[in-house]
Amino acid sequence: MTLQHHMISGAPDPVAPFSHAVEADGWVYLTGQMPFAGTSIDEPYPQGIAAQTHQVMHNLRNVLNGLHLDLAQVVQVRIYLLHFDRDYDAMNTVYATYFAPGQRPARTCVGVSGLAKGALIEIDMVARRP
Repeated sequence: MTLQHHMISGAPDPVAPFSHAVEADGWVYLTGQMPFAGTSIDEPYPQGIAAQTHQVMHNLRNVLNGLHLDLAQVVQVRIYLLHFDRDYDAMNTVYATYFAPGQRPARTCVGVSGLAKGALIEIDMVARRP
């Protein structure tokens, strides 16, 4: 098995030592993205869970697009919420707009005690090349 480690131009800079994605045998594992509005990890996050969810999805799309993939190839998603009970419904409302009904990836969503740089949400994905 050959591993390819990808760093995507235009995606946010890493907040820790990791690759934006790692690929093995057509499977692509995207590192969790934070709601940075640009590439610098020192930029402020958008305010509120809805805006942060949109930004995280935008950042994940940038990584996917840099790999010549899109959301249609995503098979699994994990969502991490800082304030699970408060933000779950609002996050779901935004998240649902990114995938067609009946074509949504498998998903796990968990509440956590903290996220990097004080984010409200982080999302990672697994995609498969066609």
